[in-house]
Parts: sequence; structure tokens; C-alpha cells
Amino acid sequence: MRVIEFQNVSKSFHRHAGQMLLRNHLTRFLLRQKQEPPFFALKGVSFTVEQGASVAVIGSNGAGKSTLLGLVAGVCHPDAGRVTVDGTVAALLELGSGFHPGLTGRENVLLNAALLGLSRRRTNELFEDIVEFSGVREFIDEPLRTYSTGMIMRLAFSVAIHREPEILLIDEVLAVGDAAFQSKCLERIHRFRNSGRTLLCVSHATGILQKLCDRALWLDHGELMLTAPVNDVLAAYAGRQATTA
Repeated sequence: MRVIEFQNVSKSFHRHAGQMLLRNHLTRFLLRQKQEPPFFALKGVSFTVEQGASVAVIGSNGAGKSTLLGLVAGVCHPDAGRVTVDGTVAALLELGSGFHPGLTGRENVLLNAALLGLSRRRTNELFEDIVEFSGVREFIDEPLRTYSTGMIMRLAFSVAIHREPEILLIDEVLAVGDAAFQSKCLERIHRFRNSGRTLLCVSHATGILQKLCDRALWLDHGELMLTAPVNDVLAAYAGRQATTA
């Protein structure tokens, strides 16, 4: 069964001039200067993902990988084409983005879980497991502003992974914490895979992609170059990188 389908999807973003001086804005307006053309993050991309598949999304910086995950997560919408997603989604895209530094770790767990769609009752049932997995138990009632960046990331990852969605999106977040915590993360994601759920993963660490994924999509400047078994795509991508180096 298809759980993700992109049909000729394009997504663009308008460039901006940043904090341009007011007189420069007025000059551009009075002279009818044209705006910069939009930047196309994705251009006519089509693919499908079957239920239970584990798919790597690879490409250089700016290739459109994060935009693709954002479209699946529903945080943005295509300019053209159609995105179809069948199943609940948890996106590990910007860990900690829903956390508040003035609240305690405990309060942030409750808040972030609610933002992810967990009921208060279910969050209370999972709370001890979330804290134990994160490894920040002795600080759970301290304000988040006293946490290190790594501690915040570990707590955020723990909340998100305990939601147990049907589709999990991961964008370069497996470097959180120390080696022991990374191992826990990978083991939990393997359990997720083995339960028949669907995974999309962005990472520049090819070893992680080979461990977690069976297929891959290769994006280059917003265009889909290849979709095939993960080792075939990684080999083709490495070959392209070698010829352009």
C-alpha cells in the first residue's frame, strides 16, 4: 500500500533582500525594478513510498531534501503537483523547536507531547519511559535554560520517538548526545522499522543510511535524479561527487 506519493511536485521560495535600507526599497519601487526570481527547491518531483519501506533522501546541501520532508510533514505545501500522505506523521526535523526555556523539562515534555498530538492521559502513561530514555531524569524539574544543547535534543528526540507514528521523518538529528545515546536512538528506530512502519531519513552519514534504509532518493538542485536500492543510489551519488570534485 502506498503511504506517500508525490505527483509532479514543485516548490519554490521567494528570495528577499534582507534588511535593505528604506531608501533602497523606495528606489526599487519607483524604478520598477524586478524582484529576484524565485528559488525552486523542488522541480517536478514524482515518486511513491510503500508502507513499511525505509527510504533515504540524499543530495548535497540545497538539493531540496529538507523541503521534501517538510511537504510530507505538512509544514509547507507545493506550488504545483500533488502530495498524498496516508498515515500519522512524526517529524524529527528541528528538535527542541517547540520547547520553552522558562519551563521545566517536565513541563516541556507535557507541552511538546500535546503539540505532537498525544493526549494528556497517554503522555502521563509514557512520561517515565520518555524521561528514562532521554537520560535527563535528575534535571527534569529544572528550567530548560539550565540544560545543555545536547540535553535538550535528547529530551526532544525522546518525546517525538515515543509518539509511535505510522510514518517517521528524520532530518540530520541522529548526532544528538553521546555514542551511547546515539546507539539507543538507532536501536529504537530499528524497532520502529521492524514493526512495519515507514521511515524517511536525511543524513550525510552514509553508514547510518545503509543501516536504516533499504531504498533511496537522490535529489540534485531540486530534481529527482534516481530512486533505487540504497547502495545503488549511494554509489551513483558518490560517482557524481568524484567527477565534480
